[in-house]
Amino acid sequence: MRTLVTSALPYANGPLHLGHLAGAYLPADVYVRYLRSMSKDVLWVCGSDEHGAAISMRAKREGRSERDIVDHYYQLHRDSFAAFGIDFDIYHRTSSELHHETAQELFAQLIRDGKSFEQRSTEQFYDPEEQTFLADRFITGTCPNCGSDNAYGDQCENCGKDLSPRELINPRSTISGAAPELRSTTHWFFKLDQHEAWLKEYIEQGRLSAKQQKRSHHDPRAWRNHVVGQCKSWLDAGLQPRAFTRDLDWGIPVPVVPDHISDADAQGKVLYVWFDAPIGYISATKAYLSETSFAERRKERGHEAASWEDFWKSPDSSRLIHFIGKDNIVFHCLTFQATLRALGEDWNIAENVPANQFLNFEGEKFSKSRGIGITMDEYLTEFKDFPNHVDAMRWALLRGAPENKDADFTWDDFVNYHDKELADKLGNFVNRVVVLTHKYYDGVVPSASFVAPALNECRGSVEVLQRQLDAFELKEAAAQAIGFVDWANTDLQERAPWKLYKASPDSPAIKEALFVAVQAAATAAVTLAPFLPATAKRIAALLGLEDYSIATARAKLQAGKALVSAGSKLSQPEILFAKIHDRKDDSRLKLIDAQREKLATALANAPVTASSTTTSSYAPVKETIQFDDFQKLDLRTGKILTAERIPKADKLLKLQVDLGFEQRTIVSGIAQHFAPDELPGKQVLVLVNLAPRKLRGVESAGMILMAEDAEGKLQFVAPEQAVAPGHTVS
Repeated sequence: MRTLVTSALPYANGPLHLGHLAGAYLPADVYVRYLRSMSKDVLWVCGSDEHGAAISMRAKREGRSERDIVDHYYQLHRDSFAAFGIDFDIYHRTSSELHHETAQELFAQLIRDGKSFEQRSTEQFYDPEEQTFLADRFITGTCPNCGSDNAYGDQCENCGKDLSPRELINPRSTISGAAPELRSTTHWFFKLDQHEAWLKEYIEQGRLSAKQQKRSHHDPRAWRNHVVGQCKSWLDAGLQPRAFTRDLDWGIPVPVVPDHISDADAQGKVLYVWFDAPIGYISATKAYLSETSFAERRKERGHEAASWEDFWKSPDSSRLIHFIGKDNIVFHCLTFQATLRALGEDWNIAENVPANQFLNFEGEKFSKSRGIGITMDEYLTEFKDFPNHVDAMRWALLRGAPENKDADFTWDDFVNYHDKELADKLGNFVNRVVVLTHKYYDGVVPSASFVAPALNECRGSVEVLQRQLDAFELKEAAAQAIGFVDWANTDLQERAPWKLYKASPDSPAIKEALFVAVQAAATAAVTLAPFLPATAKRIAALLGLEDYSIATARAKLQAGKALVSAGSKLSQPEILFAKIHDRKDDSRLKLIDAQREKLATALANAPVTASSTTTSSYAPVKETIQFDDFQKLDLRTGKILTAERIPKADKLLKLQVDLGFEQRTIVSGIAQHFAPDELPGKQVLVLVNLAPRKLRGVESAGMILMAEDAEGKLQFVAPEQAVAPGHTVS
């Protein structure tokens, strides 16, 4: 079974930050590396999304051409991905001639079938000074939801609410500043509503059509809840036709289709970027499998005889997986799948869309304009002297991945994951194994007996990794892999060959201890390779392990064979990860402290937004959840016993809370709203089954429920009358 993996095409309009990397690219890289390690036939395509109104806006604002902008960011994105080890088979461009031809050809096919589109006249805003129709992004005004004066015609970036230009208060053109006028224009609307029935069945039951009732396309339970939930909210509201063309100069021209679209009809029209961009996956596949520049890569990866249709039009022998962020869910799961189905039932439909949620930065949204966060290229430049900096960041992002809920990247977490897991656990274990083998056996792996239980542990780790990655549980898989290293450290410590050597240098237990430790180090190279490719390669080189693929390792371990044979020669030891908190060398800590200072400065200089000053504003309602989701929350009454400030943390208080059945430490970001001495005795509601998390070195086991008004003031949520701690809330 072939697998085609796609990652959302990043917009070539600005640099990509760590949140982007954690969303659709690093998870896909892990999954693809896993499939390749299993000797599966997998193709991974991506590329720059280079059309749309935002690029035209930037070009006009900066006095540059659109081509100049997309060329710059295409190169920056491609180089940044490569430096982070993101190993696409192809990184293509939607401005390529092949992509233009492909998008126009598929659009024309849908126009000719006479069933997919309707031509409709609508009123659209027009700039009377520039004498041009305005795309939604070319219109700004006051947001009716939060009062921000800089909301766009399609979305308010301050509060996140989706908008239409007509909802804006006092709209204006971003090009001339003039008040836009409504004028009539004609566009082609894709009949998305005609696909509602089968899309509902596809999302909710995993089936594609009535004639396929006897077999499922996929198990909908394997999809992430927020993906299904967001799709169902659109389906339950009823799908509507969507315009697939726009009035713009920069984009793919609407093709002339004899008897359907005349030259006059097509004049000044381009394909909507949300029709054009996903087709970039198709054109990228075509380019990779046909262009001579990819001949060597095709040979290396076993794609010499494949055609693009083998991946896109072979439902019985290939599968389609989309890696995206949650802001792209509807376009990929509904609009694009409907487009594929409209093209014909021989086209593949996505088997899974493991969309990640959003990653924030130190409790704030990533924002280039506000200086919040760090871009991929900035990290690569500013941390170039940080040893093994790429794998260090990959690991931090994977361990804190926003798979099922929004997550927060913090430099404290980065330091903890690096020093406690990569340096203390992984690096220290591998180093001890190599050093001890050299010390006692001149670097030659000793032979040993009675090692079957240990090899079973190694095999179990590989098999669990497979199950988790097959289920797209990448975060759990990473935790399990480092958990195995923890077991290996403990096993070596308990066997203590250094103690045995003092008592009896010829003891066979010493050989057994180091033989097992070498196999465990090799297993770590195997299971960590999808996550930490550079580090795994270095570990394999230290152990003389040429083939550390998952397929080979599993076959050997299932047969009871060692991964590194007795008699193999190990290389000289080396440091895999130099600790950040190092009493002799503070250079790495200084890099982290510089980032903290940069963030503090950005926050201090951040302007007050409209949402923080407008008392009539409300946060947008979050996506719909099911009752079963609500029932998972364990809310209890509690009472604060003590409260104290956390050093070097202006927003955090460390609370000791009585829950009746136990007392817990909870860290809460309320220090700017309450003094510690006014909190003891306060009745609170606590979410008690929230996964523990370390904040500024303090493990927080729960969350205090608070209400925040439009001015940002916090108040405790609690029963009106006193209730004993520990009672449930329902």
